[in-house]
Amino acid sequence: MGAGTNPGNDFDATLLELAVRVARDAAATARRMRAEAIGDVETKSTATDVVTAADKAVERQVVEALRAARPGDGVLGEEYGADEASGRGADGATEPGAVRWILDPIDGTVNYLYGLPQYAVSLAAELDGTVVAGVVVNAATGAEWTATLGGGAWRDGRRLRCSAPAGLGQALVGTGFSYDARRREHQGGVVAGLITRVRDIRRFGAAALDLCAVAEGMLDGYYEKGLNPWDWAAGGLVATEAGAVVSGLNGAAPGSGLLVAASPAVFDELHDLLADLDASGGP
Repeated sequence: MGAGTNPGNDFDATLLELAVRVARDAAATARRMRAEAIGDVETKSTATDVVTAADKAVERQVVEALRAARPGDGVLGEEYGADEASGRGADGATEPGAVRWILDPIDGTVNYLYGLPQYAVSLAAELDGTVVAGVVVNAATGAEWTATLGGGAWRDGRRLRCSAPAGLGQALVGTGFSYDARRREHQGGVVAGLITRVRDIRRFGAAALDLCAVAEGMLDGYYEKGLNPWDWAAGGLVATEAGAVVSGLNGAAPGSGLLVAASPAVFDELHDLLADLDASGGP
């Protein structure tokens, strides 16, 4: 689907058009590198949190493309952060009115490593602290989700609307887990308290794709603790523009403490249950 499918203002549409082009090229690089075999596997926070040479290569490619097209913008990327990616400071901060791009080069690195077809390039454009355009491309399948602020969420020319389940007991809910064993133990307790109150639980392993699944109604809700801006910037806009509620707990903004995204039909129920289960607590 081309970026032109999204209405919205011209500037946001222009940013989306660039994001789509850059993300598609990046997804092609990720697919090619996996086909040529993965090498140079390192570890991040733990031995189970892998980062491949492809992560770094894709991020470099995206940063170079964005710099060529819009040299005055900032970039916050997962692998190289903001210092190396944009030279604009530790948080990728930009001057007022400037664009900051938020990039996850391969969201779902473990899926990528194992060949599971749930890994994505996620790229969002943020203006004065608000995400105004975003694209998520499933690099394994080519599926693509886009959104602009106020312009709706789209996939393959089809405008997306989130689901409307009858209640939490009929809701299919996605989540994710930390690579840290202590936090994972707490998260397991939350799932144990949740699973008897919902239709079922899914864990796909890529936050950006989980959020797009909420937008498309393939999930009725999703929550996760420990997400970084690049995990949810683009997918969060897609979900919001599809009508989902995206928030933290108890009025907090979505972020590392907890992100909850759900159909308005079940958001309050899911939110309150997660608060009761202390989903934002633990290590």
